[in-house]
Amino acid sequence: MAVQSKPAPLPTWGYAVAGSTGAVLANALVYPLDIVKTRLQVQVKRKPEDADDSSDPHYTSTWDAITKIVAHDGIGGLYTGLNGSLLGVASTNFAYFYWYTTVRELYFKSQKVPAPPSTAVELVLGAIAGAVAQLCTIPVAVVTTRQQTQSKEDRKGLVDTAREVIHSEDGVFGLWRGLKASLVLVVNPAITYGAYERLKNAFFPGKARLTAPEAFLLGALSKALATIVTQPLIVAKVGLQSKPPPQRQGKPFKGFIEVMRFIVEHEGLTSLFKGIGPQIIKGFLVQGILMMTKERMEFMFILLFRYIRKLRSEQLAKAAELAASKAKAVVPITTK
Repeated sequence: MAVQSKPAPLPTWGYAVAGSTGAVLANALVYPLDIVKTRLQVQVKRKPEDADDSSDPHYTSTWDAITKIVAHDGIGGLYTGLNGSLLGVASTNFAYFYWYTTVRELYFKSQKVPAPPSTAVELVLGAIAGAVAQLCTIPVAVVTTRQQTQSKEDRKGLVDTAREVIHSEDGVFGLWRGLKASLVLVVNPAITYGAYERLKNAFFPGKARLTAPEAFLLGALSKALATIVTQPLIVAKVGLQSKPPPQRQGKPFKGFIEVMRFIVEHEGLTSLFKGIGPQIIKGFLVQGILMMTKERMEFMFILLFRYIRKLRSEQLAKAAELAASKAKAVVPITTK
């Protein structure tokens, strides 16, 4: 019986482009949910005497946030900071998939007997890739978070918001605010892609390429699991990167532990999971669409590279034939 050949592997940048393309498409489609979950995560629970304060809108649910944002800022309010967000998504995912592919390749090369990595190894590989990606891309995330929490009157562009962060925070290092929380949060994509690989091996062992529905389902389930586990850290990171709440009187948080203590003290323990509804819905849709698109993009790249290799081999063959025919045409000169 003939053995089915596996698709030729892509270069590292091919996996990175496929992953970032899927991420940009997915996040663009569900961006309003990103706005809503950010607004829900940065707001502080109101006291009864502040219930009638209309200058600072308060949201009670995902739908309440959507209706109030549209009423106050129009439909465009649901897309505040979109350009910066997609730039951040593209750069973060390109960096993540680039380094994730690189560290996986290094791991397999180090193994004498090739074998699928264990769950623990998958988590470590994902965490390393995520840490490198965060170091390179967190400034865009900081600026985007600020844009998403700006009112219509205070709204600024990407560059102006970055300048505001630099002037009002710790100088240029203010663009790396929340870095510690972000580095801790590398466990989120590590859990996501580690769970994806384990689920893929469990449900579809030996299958080289998943169908679109299969990739969507596995991607969505793995992201939902990672979100539930890391939601308190996500809330703390958003709190670090946004403007401090009124109770802080303009004093920024020093670290994510301080944010979590503030939230528990003023709102209770369950508020560490505020915004988890739109966060899970967004993650479910984004990761599902991302993995579905990534699988398709990788397949298209494989076909493209096969076609390029075929053209090159045909050109080399023609060049070899031409060289051979010229060699035969040369008549050796002999002397008597």
